[in-house]
Amino acid sequence: MNEEQLIIQQVYKAKENMQKADELINDYMPFIKAETAKFLRRPPIEGHDDELSIAMIAFHEAICGYARNRGAFLKYASMLIRSRLIDYARKEMRHSGAISLENGSEKEGTSLSDTLADQKNHSEETDTREATKAEIQELRKQMEGFGVSLTDVAENCPKQKRTLDACRKALQYAKETPDILEELLRTKRLPISKLVQGGADRKTLERHRKYMVALLLVFTNGYELIRGHLKQVMKGVATK
Repeated sequence: MNEEQLIIQQVYKAKENMQKADELINDYMPFIKAETAKFLRRPPIEGHDDELSIAMIAFHEAICGYARNRGAFLKYASMLIRSRLIDYARKEMRHSGAISLENGSEKEGTSLSDTLADQKNHSEETDTREATKAEIQELRKQMEGFGVSLTDVAENCPKQKRTLDACRKALQYAKETPDILEELLRTKRLPISKLVQGGADRKTLERHRKYMVALLLVFTNGYELIRGHLKQVMKGVATK
């Protein structure tokens, strides 16, 4: 089996398994950084250049959208990364003056993308918003296969610190137990019995099943912006 055939085989496995997708993104980070460097004309800086995050999202998009009739995968991924980075650059130029977000001053009807964008300073808000929207759209599509919507997650989100702590503990156990994440992706159902083995309360998990499904999905895939936001939220919960 030549290198291109091996990559295609890995891509098709990653389409069905979010953990495999994460692994593929990690394995090809040098490629993703190199493509970003071509665009920036310098090496990207992790945690500083939004372009690298956009390139990672584009690589994941390439995994999801790839078919053999598109030719070599890396060539396809390269074109998609460049296309998304060009879109980003154009938006940056259009919004290089005063930056405003629609409904930015309204408290009601604020979307998740608005909430996440608020984590950044004003010079990054517009770009982060676009990248976040892409992640949310991808997450929404994936959750549909589990019978869960973003509205379900919002309505099912724990309100009490004790319950949030319990969900956080269950998430940590799932991250340390790959079988749980694999069963979730394979069966499209929350593996409550296995989570209980890690000390989670069954009734809490049953009450907040849809919230836990979304939480686990975020942490089994390359949702970097959403994941970063949730880590900050959970860190705050732990210190309250």
